[in-house]
Amino acid sequence: MARNRTNGEVPEYAELGDRLRGARTARGLSLRSLADRLGVSPSLISQVERGRARPSVNTLYAMARELDISFDELLFQDVQPTVPPSRELPGASPARPPEPWPLAPPIPVQRGSDRRSIRLASGVIWERLTTESIPNADFLYVTYEVGGASSPEHEFQRHGGQEWGYVLSGRLGVTIGFDEHLLEAGDAVTFDSTVPHRLFNAGKVPVHAIWFVLGRGHVDAGAPPRAHGTPSSS
Repeated sequence: MARNRTNGEVPEYAELGDRLRGARTARGLSLRSLADRLGVSPSLISQVERGRARPSVNTLYAMARELDISFDELLFQDVQPTVPPSRELPGASPARPPEPWPLAPPIPVQRGSDRRSIRLASGVIWERLTTESIPNADFLYVTYEVGGASSPEHEFQRHGGQEWGYVLSGRLGVTIGFDEHLLEAGDAVTFDSTVPHRLFNAGKVPVHAIWFVLGRGHVDAGAPPRAHGTPSSS
């Protein structure tokens, strides 16, 4: 991944940071107030917003929830089409408002060579398998590098939605509530995302999997962004 040599900024994280900063300021939150809500340091949020730090999966979940922004919008915001200039003749007064410029239909095929991706701090890489954002749905090619995990060993995440996963290669550990499962190539899993859970590489080679999450944007406002120690639903 290419870096800007003048300030260490990674372009993909600079775009993510800009979206986070915009959402935070739109809600009138200071760095410190958001940091206090998330239980992290203001310097961490500042580094993420400036594109100089990779956020963890847990941190991203917590930020998206506090800022009331969809996860897919936060990670893979699509470029909106530019509206072309008016085609009225110079000096003419339009008799009626101009017709909306027709938008091109979404491209149905996502080529493997140009799908959008992001590498997170916890050794996890997410690649979007759709050409554009789909409301409340995430279709992803996920890689867990050796030692990679969705959260630290004694922390769990929970969010709205239902998840389906299919392991292509490697060994993926999945903790759901009090139960731990080991998935290998060809195995699949599905679970309620509101139950505290953790995903981790349980082998010595990278894990590659296909993941689908439906309804991630619907989050219980009373749910904590992360749970420490023993999994809990409260």
